[in-house]
Amino acid sequence: MRSITLGHYLPGDSLLHRMDPRIKLLSLFILIAALFLIKTFLGFAIFCVFVLIVFFNAGLPWRYFLRGLKPIFYIVFFTITLHFLFTKGGRVYWHWGPLTVEEAGIYMGSFMTIRLVLLVITTLLITLTTSPIAFADGIEFLLRPFRRLGVPGHEIAMMMTIALRFIPTLMEEGVKIRNAQMARGADFETGNVFLRARSLVPLLVPLFISAFRRADELALAMEARCYRGGENRTKMRQLEATPLDYWGLVAVAGFTLALVCCGA
Repeated sequence: MRSITLGHYLPGDSLLHRMDPRIKLLSLFILIAALFLIKTFLGFAIFCVFVLIVFFNAGLPWRYFLRGLKPIFYIVFFTITLHFLFTKGGRVYWHWGPLTVEEAGIYMGSFMTIRLVLLVITTLLITLTTSPIAFADGIEFLLRPFRRLGVPGHEIAMMMTIALRFIPTLMEEGVKIRNAQMARGADFETGNVFLRARSLVPLLVPLFISAFRRADELALAMEARCYRGGENRTKMRQLEATPLDYWGLVAVAGFTLALVCCGA
């Protein structure tokens, strides 16, 4: 649980930290779209170089890069296994009864794995360099045009921000509860899958109770401050995009367009 970096914010003074959150969110959407338009491994390699350059220019620690990939290990393993065993086509490299590993399965498994890893890393660039308040303001601004359709942009932004904010808090709470249970003799690491799943009950019950208690305390605090949604609310800090922010958005859009047009 300590390896989950989603929701963490690392303060800094890099160009990416200082960028307008609206521009960063738009750039994230463009880069995610580029990931799903890339058709070759060369395109992924170019995209990876671009993301790593931005990552290190932001001054983010290398350990956060690795920690952000740990939680998706099982998803990656499941994706590779499915494609290796069930995607048919090309040369057969291994077979055992009805199960075979063929060339198309290896290609698709590797392709989807790289796409998933790059998707996580690109998202980390935004969550690690954007404060929760700025993140909420950016989402609320981008959802403002949908207000005419009845979409509560402020409320959606608030819920997403609270969720991201409490992910690391709940993870830390889970670690504390786990250590306390282990000190009382609980065993979470031995036995088969079913026994290990059953041993998680003493961990999940107090964690859910703690989450509901925190939610109740947050609701009471918001009511005590007369929070009634986003109607007629003002902001202490107004978002102001600089020319450098717009140039950054143009650079991301240009990189994506060049990557797609070149057939990568």
